[in-house]
Amino acid sequence: MTLDIDHLRSWTGHTETMADTVTLAPLRALTATLDRDDAPAHGDPVPPCWHWLYFLPVARQSEIGPDGHPRRGGFLPPVPLPRRMWAGSQIEFHAPLRAGQAIERLSRIEDVKLKEGRTGPLVFVKVRHEIRADGALAIVDQHNIVYRDLPAEGEPSPEYAAAPGDAQWQRRIVADDVLLFRYSALTFNGHRIHYDRRYVTQVEGYPGLIVHGPLIATLLLDLLRRERPGAQVRHFTFRALKPLCDIAPFDVCGRDNGDGSVALWSRDAAGHLTMDATALLA
Repeated sequence: MTLDIDHLRSWTGHTETMADTVTLAPLRALTATLDRDDAPAHGDPVPPCWHWLYFLPVARQSEIGPDGHPRRGGFLPPVPLPRRMWAGSQIEFHAPLRAGQAIERLSRIEDVKLKEGRTGPLVFVKVRHEIRADGALAIVDQHNIVYRDLPAEGEPSPEYAAAPGDAQWQRRIVADDVLLFRYSALTFNGHRIHYDRRYVTQVEGYPGLIVHGPLIATLLLDLLRRERPGAQVRHFTFRALKPLCDIAPFDVCGRDNGDGSVALWSRDAAGHLTMDATALLA
């Protein structure tokens, strides 16, 4: 494998523009997937981070790589490392999207960095998405994507931090095959780690199917909606710290900090912190 970081950095500044419409069908489908019955109607505001239902990648079947993602290159740099993970986001909500609106997204590669991790090289790609609804800025979503190599045979598992023990709210989630399939279908995500058990265990070396990072983030915000139905989120950040697999239930947890912010996190069956998030309220 040749990792030419100067070549990859040449993608910095690349832009892509996409147009879409906030249609009702995916809103109804995600509402059902989250086990709710309050799908937005035409003109209603869309819950935070449900913009991930739109601007979906639609690569032709002949352009799909062996992991189920579109082949490397194009808008994102062709990083030659097999594992790709959405490591986190920083999201500003300027105005809610509303069902039925015309929306446009301008995406830009902000940065490409190479770091040496404990188990080998890591490439970090930062992408900034600006979403406008009916011409007005609504959301700025900065994605952090990390690429890494597969683990070496016999490599010890990393040590993970314990999740906080002071949850004010929590909800148990059973991430079975059906939940993961439905979210993959909703986001047109062909990444095989979410549905192909043979691939994810034998090729990428995980113990089970991987729960999507944005699904976990959506479940954290859904917990906030359940506990504080009228809360308006103006800023949301999350970091994925440990992969969550479908081999055991997990918990989404939260705590009102009393200063206009809410701490949110997910916890696996072993008590490890798997995602850490903060929501700032208007």
